[in-house]
Amino acid sequence: MNFSNPDDATLRALLDRTQTIAVVGLSPRPTRPSYRVAQAMQRYGFRIVPVRPLVDSVLGEKAYATLAEIPFKVDLVDVFRAAEHLPAIVEQCLALHLPSIWIQEGIVHEAAANQAQTGGMTVVMDRCLLKEYVRLNT
Repeated sequence: MNFSNPDDATLRALLDRTQTIAVVGLSPRPTRPSYRVAQAMQRYGFRIVPVRPLVDSVLGEKAYATLAEIPFKVDLVDVFRAAEHLPAIVEQCLALHLPSIWIQEGIVHEAAANQAQTGGMTVVMDRCLLKEYVRLNT
């Protein structure tokens, strides 16, 4: 089964219903892509929730070691981790009944993406959340 990303209408609907984004692998270093993307999305009005062990906070938000530790509703999981970590992240998302996962540009794991889709999640893979948000909203 070949994975395919949602069409633009589905992406727009996903972004319209998203308020809180858990960013798995969000670096506290301003030079890293995860930081820059999360910071920009925060400026666009999204609540950013860092998911990174051994970090207290990033971008003024409390960090959590795992998705399961977040004590409130998450609309979208944005992944900045290497492809080999995706199966475990997808398993966590499915166990927590999270609705959507966005796998950042340059990260591809078709089996994990297909598993997430089969589990009922909206899945975007190998695309930059910020680039797509700007493209669809300008």
